[in-house]
Amino acid sequence: MTTATTAKTGTLPPIAPGLPFFGNSLSFMRSPLGFLRTTRERHGDVVRVAIGPLHVTLLSHPDLVEDVLVTRNRLWQKDRFLQSNLRPVLGDGLLSSEGDFWRRQRRLAQPAFHRDRIAAYGDIMVAHASRLAGRWRDGETRDVDKDMMRLTLEIVAETLFGAHVGDHAEAVGHALEGVRGVVTDPLELFIPVLKRFPTPARRRFDRAVAKLDTIMYGVIDQRRKSGEGETNDLLSMLLHARDEDGSRMSDKQLRDECMTLFLAGHETTALNLSWTWHLLSQQPHVAAKLWREIDDALADRPATMADLPNLRYASHVIAESLRLYPPAWSIGREAREDVEIGGYRVPRGGQVWFCPWAIQRDSRWFDDPESFRPERWEGDLAKTLHRYAYFPFGGGPRFCIGQAFAQMEAVLLLVTLARAFRVEVLRKPKVVPEASITLRPKHGLHVRLHARRA
Repeated sequence: MTTATTAKTGTLPPIAPGLPFFGNSLSFMRSPLGFLRTTRERHGDVVRVAIGPLHVTLLSHPDLVEDVLVTRNRLWQKDRFLQSNLRPVLGDGLLSSEGDFWRRQRRLAQPAFHRDRIAAYGDIMVAHASRLAGRWRDGETRDVDKDMMRLTLEIVAETLFGAHVGDHAEAVGHALEGVRGVVTDPLELFIPVLKRFPTPARRRFDRAVAKLDTIMYGVIDQRRKSGEGETNDLLSMLLHARDEDGSRMSDKQLRDECMTLFLAGHETTALNLSWTWHLLSQQPHVAAKLWREIDDALADRPATMADLPNLRYASHVIAESLRLYPPAWSIGREAREDVEIGGYRVPRGGQVWFCPWAIQRDSRWFDDPESFRPERWEGDLAKTLHRYAYFPFGGGPRFCIGQAFAQMEAVLLLVTLARAFRVEVLRKPKVVPEASITLRPKHGLHVRLHARRA
């Protein structure tokens, strides 16, 4: 593939056929995942689409993804959707900040995610999962997607703020749902001017953000006034982190990073687990192999981080679930200047998207790509696969800082809950993926629980 270079001239990518005025908006709104995938199949690895007022170039080859995320990453910044919709919530956190400020924040935050640091959180994760398993009952029906959201919220609250979190997890969860309803409103995506009007939804959004600010600043202020030394929670590490010049994060910077960790640090893992339960329910032989590994590795004791090398199949189950249902189903960037990529020109300010959902289901990179086969990761696939044919945590300098945390958490929660229960996904309501900020089960994930042990 052609690498990305700066360009002042060149041909714009071909544009996918669409309707007058609406372009491809209606097809995209009807089924974002189906639209992105069929567009690649029909029009190739570089094609423009018209989504509302935006012309977006879809990039569907791993070489092109690597060009943007790694090789020429300084020619790109976060896309317009994230900047206009998520920045009011996340501020200048690691997910949304740019340039030298982002690099400084990344330096300050990186030690908090060192392997030795996050290893201490394993017992917290298992303890919360064990309490949830203790509340589950044989034969009952539940929305396990809600359970996973609550479970990971409680974990990120304790690992971020420490043991005495009170009702922070629940309050933050309600506020984040209020934010989501506006951020994912398709009308605001296609008619950005609506953001300027005080609609009922916009007022709910403002109240939710104000609630989140009250919680975050309150906890930060309380911690500063306590005068306590560095403890093992993430907030304490961020509070005491010093840059090369000796400077520390301001309250605003701490608020933005805490907000980012709360949002990104719970929902992605919760969704990874929800989709894993869905897939295991469809493939009983995979679940049976998982149970054998859990029983052999753990017997009757709780899992710990030290058990992860003996839980390889559980790790493969999580990896395969992330391949088929990546929570970050689409990633976008905006060109800082005219750029040539894949033989075409993307003008300054142009938007590019790449879709892990589509690329990770491409038969060019994966044999039998629609099948849930954790065994595919047992051989040399990870070594021979193009680095950006599978990228559920992004890549390049801006890869997810919490990747190791999330992978450890997903495996420990899965084995703790799966050792106690078999999860049977009910047929109604039908499980349908909804592509909003993240990839969620549209109607939740309604299941019947079957106890494995007394």
